Amino acid sequence: MADSGSGFMVLLLLGLVVVVPYVPVGCSRFVVEKNSLRVTSPDSVKGTYDSAIGNFGIPQYGGSMAGVAMYPEANRNGCEEFDKHNISFRSTPGSLPTFVLVDRGDCFFALKAWNAQKAGASAVLVQDSTDETLITMDLPEDEGNPDYLANITIPSALIEKGFGERLKKALGNHNQEMVSVNLDWREAVPHPDDRVEYELWTNSNDECGVKCDMLMEFVKDFKGPAQILEKGGYTQFTPHYITWYCPQAFTLSKQCKSQCINHGRYCAPDPEQDFSSGYDGKDVVIENLRQLCVFRVANETKKPWIWWDYVTDFQIRCPMKEKKYNEDCAKEVLKSLGLDLKKIEKCMGDPNANSDNPILKEEQDAQIGKGSRGDVTILPTLVVNNRQYRGKLEKGAVVKAICAGFQETTEPAVCLSSDVETNECLENNGGCWQDKSANVTACKDTFRGRVCECPLVDGVQFKGDGYTTCEAAGPGRCKINNGGCWQGSRDGHSYSACLDTKCECPVGFKGDGVKSCEDVNECKEKKACQCPECSCKNTWGSYDCTCSGDLLYMRDHDTCISKTGSETRSAWVAFWVIVVGLAMAAAGGFLIYKYRLRSYMDSEIRAIMAQYMPLDNQSEVPNHVSDQHA
Repeated sequence: MADSGSGFMVLLLLGLVVVVPYVPVGCSRFVVEKNSLRVTSPDSVKGTYDSAIGNFGIPQYGGSMAGVAMYPEANRNGCEEFDKHNISFRSTPGSLPTFVLVDRGDCFFALKAWNAQKAGASAVLVQDSTDETLITMDLPEDEGNPDYLANITIPSALIEKGFGERLKKALGNHNQEMVSVNLDWREAVPHPDDRVEYELWTNSNDECGVKCDMLMEFVKDFKGPAQILEKGGYTQFTPHYITWYCPQAFTLSKQCKSQCINHGRYCAPDPEQDFSSGYDGKDVVIENLRQLCVFRVANETKKPWIWWDYVTDFQIRCPMKEKKYNEDCAKEVLKSLGLDLKKIEKCMGDPNANSDNPILKEEQDAQIGKGSRGDVTILPTLVVNNRQYRGKLEKGAVVKAICAGFQETTEPAVCLSSDVETNECLENNGGCWQDKSANVTACKDTFRGRVCECPLVDGVQFKGDGYTTCEAAGPGRCKINNGGCWQGSRDGHSYSACLDTKCECPVGFKGDGVKSCEDVNECKEKKACQCPECSCKNTWGSYDCTCSGDLLYMRDHDTCISKTGSETRSAWVAFWVIVVGLAMAAAGGFLIYKYRLRSYMDSEIRAIMAQYMPLDNQSEVPNHVSDQHA
């Protein structure tokens, strides 16, 4: 159990409990990570309650689990095997899983969960024994860590005493309906954007029992997914290491000298808990510092994932059991990975200096909780999006926790694999819109479920509500299922009603352009083939017009002309003869007009001149003078 509100800082260093006076920089606090517990029936206890996530088993981060609560008639604290009391919680096919409610006390929290799991329970709820704020149920910290700890897979949650009493009352009333419960972890990890930031608070010590074995196994198993996520830019990972300091009054003591560096400023417990033999705590601190510098140097080269290679290789090649946990072995691993030894040594600094080490000082400051995270006091601890992970450090469980930190629809492919989550789009298309003929769907599978969102296909955006309608829009939409418009083929001819902005029947057809376009009979509607020599025949989408005799139909002019070349030339000759004849007639007419006009003008001039100068062949013309009166 990890409790809060202590006057001392409790550092659970991979199985060892070290209590030292600690004065935090700010207000230190241990944060209890919670999930939502919702009771859907009966009405007497219906509602949503907080529950504290146990630090063992596998919480279903990003998901939820529905079940039926049960309070056993015997072994109510869960400290014995339920088989001894002929009690089973195994669900029959088609029935809801069983959530076992047990009382707190008399044995380890983890043992209660293990006994419930062996009896077939799918989750365990532990009722607190006193009225207090919720605490975190942790693994046992004694030297005899039992083997079952690594085998607990069901989730567990601690509930408040008052809520537990109400559940028991509802379960004890056999005339009421069953108590339906839903454990929900979907909001246990924040998911603000498309990148997850996570930290692993770890230790290089490999001789601390079950916790060290579990941590080393996890690092080896999780190395692959971690590097895939980091190389793809989906995550930002940072390793951390807890240290404690030796009180100033004891810096010269044998214990502090063997466990600390930099004159008592940075310490770790003795791996064998024997100050006179084996490795010392300061050996662990130095290797922790080296691993921090490996990460920093690798990060400078834009390859922070090399940290995972170094840590796993060091575990394999330099174990304490084989007396290889030393600087020489570490250098061999560093050389094999192509890391710069001088840069790493410069980063580590002098462990004998009577001054602060900037790297380890940052680590001590980082232990203090900031924002929603709280202090880091349990090792190992995984922090995802500034929220401490609770549960077993197991590859599949941690992948789920990290995937829960992505904003919906931004998860990488590893989060949507079948061994991590269920694809809700496989059943009835998730209730979203789909076009089976074009293999297009609005259903998007996400880590937390599914969303109905009109898709973007080959650069074409569909628009609609995603549930009942989605229509292709914009340029290129006709490439996708013909834009949802009518199209047809017959007799070797194909027609489409799809345009960039709408559906409209092509020329030769009529209709709505979406469901149907019917052929227009151009012959009957008197729209074509109207020349006297023409004969019209309707076709699908068009028409054929023929001319009588040897004439050829010209569609653009709706007329017929001769098919043969000589007849065509004769026609052209006749045409030009007519044109020339008309031109000559016009010229002759113009000359006649000019001649007549000139003759008229000459006669007029002669008449005028004769009045004043009579011509020889003309008698005298009388003078026409108007009378003048006084």
